[in-house]
Amino acid sequence: MQLVKNMITFIDQTLFRWLVKLIYPQYKRPRKGYMKHYRVLLHYFFMQKIMGFNRSVPWPVDFRSKIIEWQFIEKGIMCDPGDNPGLYINASGGLKIGDNVGFGANTVVVTTNHDKYDHRKKGVKKGIVIGNNVWIGANCTILPGVNIGSEVTIGAGCVISKDIPSKCTVVRGDNNIKIYPKEKDYQWDIYSEPLT
Repeated sequence: MQLVKNMITFIDQTLFRWLVKLIYPQYKRPRKGYMKHYRVLLHYFFMQKIMGFNRSVPWPVDFRSKIIEWQFIEKGIMCDPGDNPGLYINASGGLKIGDNVGFGANTVVVTTNHDKYDHRKKGVKKGIVIGNNVWIGANCTILPGVNIGSEVTIGAGCVISKDIPSKCTVVRGDNNIKIYPKEKDYQWDIYSEPLT
């Protein structure tokens, strides 16, 4: 049984890893501990590259997510915006995402809105910057022009319309956003592991 596991691991780390790197040139994840390479192909390849949902995006995107103007996204390692279901990202105003950033399901990130005097037109474009080691919970909305610091955890259902400082937790309560400082630094050294 161990021999079979070793062979599967070897094939995954050679052939399937090579295929993932070829198909998704901006996919940068640890070789171990995230998702096996064959699972990346099974989960994303057919719907994205064959059926055409977000086909041109050079990292894995779930077919239920929508990435608009991905060319204006500058992303770090261990960050694949859209890999969870239901994300809507409009990056036409510019979106800079740091290393090790995760987006929960059904998150909305918009860098522009409709013109308030003519809804057929786009309004002012305002870029968004997100630091390193950030988790954005499910059903959150990040509005244009926001800067989110590093080592931030945003709880589910938050609407972020103002800058968030580094090293804090953001939660929603009583229809208001509450910000709490974190007592410890981020624990995982993301740069210590080899990447795919």
